[in-house]
Amino acid sequence: MEVVYEDNHIIIVNKRSGEIVQGDKTGDTPLSEIVKAYIKEKYGKPGAVFLGVVHRLDRPVWGLVVFAKTSKALSRLNTMFANGDIHKTYWAITKNRPAKDEDVLINWMVRNEKLNKSFIYSKNIPEHIPDDQQSFKDNKGNIVKLAKLHYQLIGSSNNYHLLEIELMTGRHHQIRCQLAAIGCPIKGDLKYGASRSNLDGSISLFAHKVEFVHPVSKTFISVEAPLPDDNLFRLLAPE
Repeated sequence: MEVVYEDNHIIIVNKRSGEIVQGDKTGDTPLSEIVKAYIKEKYGKPGAVFLGVVHRLDRPVWGLVVFAKTSKALSRLNTMFANGDIHKTYWAITKNRPAKDEDVLINWMVRNEKLNKSFIYSKNIPEHIPDDQQSFKDNKGNIVKLAKLHYQLIGSSNNYHLLEIELMTGRHHQIRCQLAAIGCPIKGDLKYGASRSNLDGSISLFAHKVEFVHPVSKTFISVEAPLPDDNLFRLLAPE
């Protein structure tokens, strides 16, 4: 486990591909429990350690995960995430080069719980949706959510391209789904159309940077994760 930022209220960890943030049906030890054990040992805390899970990263994704060490921070961070006050920047490697080197992608998306997959929704979209409306329910009861992201091409080789992505909304598998929809599935992401998997089971998506105003101290926090142990990321990353 790699801690990249820590204070009395917050701890930010650089997650490795393959780790789960919170416990699931696999029974594998989640990152949240590893962080609790780290805090307990480092500070010699008796009894149970409080740790709040603020957000998640998909298991095959690398990068920064923010945890709350106090209930005050957890409550405020949850509100900040819901309001879009925490800014996350991702890097993604794709085989195909997007038609535009920079663009804003805007889609309506729907999640299929059984398949654990999101899809671009294009049917039965209401004609007049208020600008501030983030979702609607279709005639089958599906909840359809607005998804926005900004991407920019920041590196290329003969075979692969590196995109920097800023999320403007936070939807299930949003980056994976929206990039696949423009013909640029993320390298290794078989679920969203990649031609082959990565040898280590990862997908080439990396939560590279997180920025926000600290919920308690009100200081500005900007944290970047070290690059994954991956030669292609190192090759494509800007100097």
